[in-house]
Amino acid sequence: MTNDVVIVGAGPVGLFLACELALAGVQPVVLDRLPARSGEQKANGLVGQVLRLLDHRGLYESLSGVPGAPRPVPRFVFGAFPLELHRLDANPLHAVPVPQHRIEEVLEERALDLGVTVRRGHEVTGLTQDATGVTVDVHGPDGAGRLRARYLVGADGGRSTVRKLAGIGFPGITSPDPVSRIAHVLPPEGIRITDGGDVLLPGCPTPFRPYTHTRTDHGVFVIAPFDPDAVMIATLEWGGQPVDQQAPLTLDELRASIRRVTGADLELAPARTAGPFTPRRTVGHNTRLAERYRDGRVLLVGDAAHVHAATGGPGLNLGLQDAANLGWKLAADVHGWAPPGLLDSYQHERHPVGERVFMHSQAQIALMSPGPGITALRALVGELLSHDDNLARIAALMAGSDVRHDTDCPHPLAGGFAPELTLGTVDGAVRLAELARTARPLLIDLSGGGLGPADRAAGWKDRVDVVTADCAQPPAAALLLRPDGYVAWACAPGDSDPEGLDRALRRWFGGPRD
Repeated sequence: MTNDVVIVGAGPVGLFLACELALAGVQPVVLDRLPARSGEQKANGLVGQVLRLLDHRGLYESLSGVPGAPRPVPRFVFGAFPLELHRLDANPLHAVPVPQHRIEEVLEERALDLGVTVRRGHEVTGLTQDATGVTVDVHGPDGAGRLRARYLVGADGGRSTVRKLAGIGFPGITSPDPVSRIAHVLPPEGIRITDGGDVLLPGCPTPFRPYTHTRTDHGVFVIAPFDPDAVMIATLEWGGQPVDQQAPLTLDELRASIRRVTGADLELAPARTAGPFTPRRTVGHNTRLAERYRDGRVLLVGDAAHVHAATGGPGLNLGLQDAANLGWKLAADVHGWAPPGLLDSYQHERHPVGERVFMHSQAQIALMSPGPGITALRALVGELLSHDDNLARIAALMAGSDVRHDTDCPHPLAGGFAPELTLGTVDGAVRLAELARTARPLLIDLSGGGLGPADRAAGWKDRVDVVTADCAQPPAAALLLRPDGYVAWACAPGDSDPEGLDRALRRWFGGPRD
């Protein structure tokens, strides 16, 4: 039997891609070499436009515990600079503290509810591809076997077996610095909280703002009281003594690092609450970007396509939006209605986004490193960030809200992520994000029906849903949304632009049905 799509890797990106495919009517098989979800502590939250994407899928409330639309955060950090985002009239940056194991749990539950097959304990050992599909060699609990798929997607992390077997290069930069140490511990004795919410460590005059990076003369310190019984503490150091990377990180090693970076000597004890909370040490940073995201019928998403420093939390924002971009295009190809070049647009659209994260993650590491030259550079960057227009640019960069895809449409909304709107429909008030839960293309007529987009899109009714609605302050007369939430076409009030709508429908969703 030939499967339509086999996904290798059951982390957040692989599972989300599986959900996207299932919503589009394609049932993938997900393989993962581990027998169960990993107990390793990885990401501590979700940052950026990905939260608006997850809202479009009805997953935001499950992950945040907060109903309604995602709310921007008043403060964030860039290269150990505080970003006072509350100064902005339009703040694009969202963030939710949620551990990766919870993200994986929610996404796996959704995938299984959608009928996705997840096979754990199955390791890919080889692959060959031809004009019609990919043959995958797999070793599982019952021994060696093979799977046949029309497409194979590697979502198997920075050391991706799929990428290596496909012969896709992974150029980039590897540096021995910094050394990162992180653990979840009981609240150390002697810590005080100021009236302004900063943290004071015993014996250290420097105040530390929680949840952000603070640069000192000797490194970077982070403290994040996610839970009354589980405080996350992390350090970054440059140019230190060689580290035995085979030995696990101990709390004594972290304590010594805190002392070097801050001057404070903290008694550390393991957190009592359920984790998983595994102390973790990372030596150096690895910034790499796949030469291409597609090789024939093999595609890459997430860390299999790009790795970078975790500063600012861009990883899942980047990877999950890779999956959203690829999912509907891959499903369109499987269903046979994809226009020429649609699947190749995954590479064209997402590779440049990976390059931007490649750039700003390296810039942040450079800005946090020690030395008088960096201190002078920080003084200059600090002056620039005191101006709201520069602050807004950095906020958009960190959020990923500055991404604009080529749509060949002149409307200012075209190419960007859909705006947050409350619409009046025949069924009552509804948020635009709620209309996007089916992950289908969506044509929204805000002209009161006068422009007749439903008639013009009749030939695409098997692929495109049409909603007529009103809006208190409509940003356009009509909007055509791709399943990944990006605006494929829009027209201004009083301008029906039938030719533009027809071009957009054909470009993204193929020709009309008879």
